[in-house]
Amino acid sequence: MRRDIFQAIADPTRRAIIALIALQAMTPNAIAENFNTTRQAISKHLRILTECELVKQTSQGREIYYALEIDKMKEIDQWLEKYRKIWETRFDQLDHILATIKKQKK
Repeated sequence: MRRDIFQAIADPTRRAIIALIALQAMTPNAIAENFNTTRQAISKHLRILTECELVKQTSQGREIYYALEIDKMKEIDQWLEKYRKIWETRFDQLDHILATIKKQKK
């Protein structure tokens, strides 16, 4: 079953993994040290993130390192951009209403 990136980022553990490897590539064991869960659970999360192409694997000797796939993160950001504009417009409208109410109370 092919998952999409939004299914991948829906899980808080996977979002935390993304935050960790955004700073530097890490091995599964190094990632697992940051969580109160089993190494197998972290491997499952990494497999899902890899299937969705949010992370990439590279081998260095016997170790596998996971790193963030920036282009896929840009895809999420582009999708969110249209909603960000709507939210900003609504916040601007709310600021205007609050300023009007504040003036009326004076």
